[in-house]
Amino acid sequence: MKMITKRGIFLWILSALFVAGLVFLTVSLVSNGDEWVMKRFNHHVYSDGELIGAGTIYDTDGDVLAQTVDGERKYSDSKTTRKSTLHTVGDPKNFISTGVQSVYDAKLTGYNLLFGVYNIERYGKGNDMKLTIDRDICDVAYKALDGRKGTVGVVNYKTGDILCMVSSPSYDVYDVPSDIDTNPDYEGVYINRLLTAHYVPGSTFKIVTAICAIENMPDVFDREWKCDGEYQPEEGVAIKCNATHGKINFKEALAKSCNSVFAQIAIELGPSKLNETAKELGIGTPVSISGSINSFGGNFALKKNAGDDIVGWTGIGQGETRIAPVTMLRIVSAIANDGKATSFNIVDNLANQAGKALNITLPNNQVELLSSDTASKMKDMLRYNVENQYGDYNYEGLNLCAKSGTAQIDEVDAHNIAWFTGFMNDSEHPYAFVVVIENGNSGSQTAGPVANKILQAVVDKD
Repeated sequence: MKMITKRGIFLWILSALFVAGLVFLTVSLVSNGDEWVMKRFNHHVYSDGELIGAGTIYDTDGDVLAQTVDGERKYSDSKTTRKSTLHTVGDPKNFISTGVQSVYDAKLTGYNLLFGVYNIERYGKGNDMKLTIDRDICDVAYKALDGRKGTVGVVNYKTGDILCMVSSPSYDVYDVPSDIDTNPDYEGVYINRLLTAHYVPGSTFKIVTAICAIENMPDVFDREWKCDGEYQPEEGVAIKCNATHGKINFKEALAKSCNSVFAQIAIELGPSKLNETAKELGIGTPVSISGSINSFGGNFALKKNAGDDIVGWTGIGQGETRIAPVTMLRIVSAIANDGKATSFNIVDNLANQAGKALNITLPNNQVELLSSDTASKMKDMLRYNVENQYGDYNYEGLNLCAKSGTAQIDEVDAHNIAWFTGFMNDSEHPYAFVVVIENGNSGSQTAGPVANKILQAVVDKD
């Protein structure tokens, strides 16, 4: 009798272990099934390490950017488009981790828990995806960069839809350079510079300092400062300016990008307030694209006991601050949109080969980065920049609000990082932009013309 009892207990234990194992496998399948399916040894999805089972990827106009034909992955028939959209679409081997082919590989192959990758067996490819980007505008941007390392981003600041996301250097997936991993010209070629590059922001950061000043210095628009060509803090090294501006007010200081004034403002504000504003504007937090692609979060941190010279340099966009261009794009988009940042998106829709629309979770929300009043004042100041400093004649018909930046990374001017960012204050063309060019010298003179070419093309196409 005792033997029977022991056998019964043993069988109960075995049964419990079996059920526990079954539950574990089920949970693992639900949680990780898509990852298992997308392993490169799955010949339904990959061939020689290259993705073949994905559906067609279209741009906003329905132009094919990538598709599977007879078990082989094909890309746009335009060499320029293949290069201009590389970092958005991704490469066949998924070296570019932020490309939609990598991020949405399971959705593009049509994987689901019940049927696996049956779509590939039935149709020869998975689900189709339509993006928000416009290949024509991306081509214009890529040509405008003219082989220089850098990036361009254009977004509808009302809807959050990204129209243009271009990173350079790039390459043609049909003709991969043999020295791509050793040639300095291709350094960082697998990086989407809009999302994951770590750049010194230069004078574009004066937008952040200006917002902090508006929110914390009630009389900032009534005051005047003096610029003698540099500002010497009570402690530390002098902060040099780009000119001797004499007596100058807040609005003029931003337009002329006066280092002396903005260093003084930053020192008066102090580390705590600057840190608070930077955090509120999203610096230090990744920007999410379509809820699935995340940017470099950024690095901004002033110690409470930082010396005045460190605070001053940080306030003008130098120092240890590093941000991704998409972070600045989000900030200027919020200024344009009455202080609210709309979630960024690059995916329009997803459909199976039968043409049935499939559910895909895309964020659609707005976050208040700054008050409507502060946004209005910043909009006025950025418009003043173009009217009185950069010249409306250089951006004809765009009603542009903008700020340039020339980030110094060493003592050689030619090694500067050129920035130009802002938006069109136009309800019919609600687009914000950012242009960054490495080794670009002056922001307004190098990145500004690139922005003009792209935005003129956007207006012409609309």
